[in-house]
Amino acid sequence: MLWLTGGPGCSALSGLLYEIGPFTTDFGSSTLENPVLKLNPHSWTKAANVIFLDQPAGSGFSYAKTPESYITNDTSSSMQVYSFLKQWLVDHPKFLNNPLYVGSDSYGGIVLPIIVQEIYEGNEVGEWMHINIKGYVLGNPFTDTSGDYNSRIPYAHRMALLSDAIYKLTEEHCQGEYVNVDPNNNACLIALQVVDKCTDNIYRAQILEPKCHDTYTLMSNLFRRGLRTLDYLSLEISPQLQLQGCRDDNYIYSYVWANSREAREALHIREETDNIEWVRCNESLRYHQGEDVISYTHNVLSTVGYHRRLSDKKCRALIYSGDHDMVVPYLSTVHWIESLNLAVVDDWRPWYVDEQVAGYTMKYSKNKYNLTFATVKGGGHTAPEYKPKECLNMLMRWLVDDPL
Repeated sequence: MLWLTGGPGCSALSGLLYEIGPFTTDFGSSTLENPVLKLNPHSWTKAANVIFLDQPAGSGFSYAKTPESYITNDTSSSMQVYSFLKQWLVDHPKFLNNPLYVGSDSYGGIVLPIIVQEIYEGNEVGEWMHINIKGYVLGNPFTDTSGDYNSRIPYAHRMALLSDAIYKLTEEHCQGEYVNVDPNNNACLIALQVVDKCTDNIYRAQILEPKCHDTYTLMSNLFRRGLRTLDYLSLEISPQLQLQGCRDDNYIYSYVWANSREAREALHIREETDNIEWVRCNESLRYHQGEDVISYTHNVLSTVGYHRRLSDKKCRALIYSGDHDMVVPYLSTVHWIESLNLAVVDDWRPWYVDEQVAGYTMKYSKNKYNLTFATVKGGGHTAPEYKPKECLNMLMRWLVDDPL
């Protein structure tokens, strides 16, 4: 499996350490001066060989040799991943016959279907050695920009964050368009102000978890001080800078670990990049709704058409959604899957791990294409981070084509 972290611009180490990789932070034994890793008992490497790729250039430890090479977009970064995969298989030909799956989550929902289509089309025209592609895996994927963002308000209503009255009023005045609102539609703008008052302090990545303000977190303070100061083990934590129990605070350990000399040497990071700080997500590449990005152009607003074309291939797809995610709510994912007009093979039903409901699933098909959709009960935006045991179980069963 080739695994891409979303963002764009977020490092593969984030997926490795916090989602599906063989190691994770041992929070019980770690200090900010000395983060400690431990084995992840629910690593997806128990089910597949996994390549974790920093992409596009500027993500994680990846770098370019010219400033122009950092300027990219959805289609060009997808082609770069395809080129990387072909070159990797040239260098490691013993893996050519292995079944290949491509996986990602979050913003990977934009770039991954483009990559998978390139692989299939490359095989069909015989432009290169045959890649034994079998399918793809996507978690809480950005897919249709408009639909994904507009689904947040119906989702908030379903999850009791908005009253019936507020939702009906917003729906009536905005007509389902909550993002690109006509500036003359005062009734809609007023209704959205009420919605914002109800949802602004909700942690969208997992609506049950606390939201902490960046200005008070330890991470932002470390950014101001300069992360490399941690190399000298001189950090003292004042009471107002204590970790607040926010999930984002967990990520600070990866900053300290990845920027340590020992980790860089162990990972064989090139010395010429020694002056570059590793960050979990490069903000010059990362997508933020309604904001211009310095180095990355979002030139693909929807990949539904790519999924539709892939449904004509001999291909398997697993699409899963943590059901407590309000970044990309499961509602929008179900909506675009239904728009593919696939036949329903197995209708909505619960799936189980250890005799407990782990989520709900449906299975669709069209000729030689089949798609399994699954919710992960209690999961957030990166579902394996929140429900690792359930997600590994889901993947292992899907890979061998066992029903969830």
